[in-house]
Amino acid sequence: MVVTKDTFENEVINSNETVIVDFYADWCGPCKMIAPILEEISDEDICKVCKINVDNELELAMKYGISSIPALLVFKEGKLVNRAVGYRTKEQILEIIK
Repeated sequence: MVVTKDTFENEVINSNETVIVDFYADWCGPCKMIAPILEEISDEDICKVCKINVDNELELAMKYGISSIPALLVFKEGKLVNRAVGYRTKEQILEIIK
């Protein structure tokens, strides 16, 4: 699910489930490599996966201090609880969600 600054609060902050937010860009190679893994995690209902294009949502990227992508931020009960930068395997992503 693609999220914008207009939908971020409702989809991420107000969500009752764990949410992993993928800050990405269309031109980013590692972002393209991690996308199918995040889709698999979403399809398996492990957690909610939201994607934010940093080129389109600079305000959100700045708010969360995104300087390198892909950046994965994990939110639980509306609070940022973990983050990881760079390509991660499925196992590594599942570890940061715990």
